[in-house]
Amino acid sequence: MSTPAADPEVIVEEVRPAPAAAPWAGYALAALGAIFFSSKGILIKFAYAEHVDAETLLALRMGLSVPVYVAIGLAAVARTGRPANLDLRSFAAVFAIGLLGYWFASYADFLGLAYISAPFERLILFTYPLFTVLLGAAFFGQPFRLRALAAFGLSYAGLALVFSKDMEAAGLDATRMGAALVLASAVAFALYQLLAKSHIARLGPKLFTCIAMSAAAVGALVQFALVRDVDVLFGLSGKVWMFAAMIAVVGTILPSFLLSAALHRISAQANAAIGTVSPVATLILAATFLGERVTPVDMAGTALVLAGVGWFTLSEQRR
Repeated sequence: MSTPAADPEVIVEEVRPAPAAAPWAGYALAALGAIFFSSKGILIKFAYAEHVDAETLLALRMGLSVPVYVAIGLAAVARTGRPANLDLRSFAAVFAIGLLGYWFASYADFLGLAYISAPFERLILFTYPLFTVLLGAAFFGQPFRLRALAAFGLSYAGLALVFSKDMEAAGLDATRMGAALVLASAVAFALYQLLAKSHIARLGPKLFTCIAMSAAAVGALVQFALVRDVDVLFGLSGKVWMFAAMIAVVGTILPSFLLSAALHRISAQANAAIGTVSPVATLILAATFLGERVTPVDMAGTALVLAGVGWFTLSEQRR
């Protein structure tokens, strides 16, 4: 499963070679998908303003979006048949990986957005490919190159700048808590990437996504049932339901299909480069819709994060 650095919640279907024709449509689809992914944090902020909690909002998001992915997975099985290596043990492993990558990572991200700005959250998530390399070297025997440390240093110098700006607005404790939660989300998704690779190769991306997303939905709905009264759903305002539906459709389903369509037309390298528009788009969307002020510190921090992750990602792809 090819995943660009732009977003750690992207779900990609099978990638086919790009055609020889001019791939302008692919570039446009990739950019639009990155912008749509960028809207997720903004929409969550709007939902929080309606006094909904993270557990309820996550349950709504998963409950509304997962039927689409389940339908895709079931259609794939109906067309090609159930893989012979999909036994109970393999199913349980993929289910657990889905809980890590799509439930826990999403939950930590949703919690973090209650404390920090959407642009800061997007920048932290954007660094997850660096953690993939570090965890791969530490636990999966993958090679480690010094450029990863240099990229880390550059990116986290940028995050330190934005941290200082958010701290002035929200206070040290809130900013530290929010940054730690979103960082946990990025690390969890990096670990998910490493664990998922072999299972995707055996089962195919569509069936894997069906099981993983179903696991995340089960996790979110069970969590909601344990910590909230189901009657809460009947007391939610129309705006909460609208924002939850927008998070599911605009922030999850549509961009995943846009990215899949883009990867049919352009290379993964080109898609990764275009994906760098995501943190910039979040900055612009936050200024436009949330009224957040874009400062020179924001721009400098964003530039450093983009430089670090972009340099590392493109150099890895060339290798």
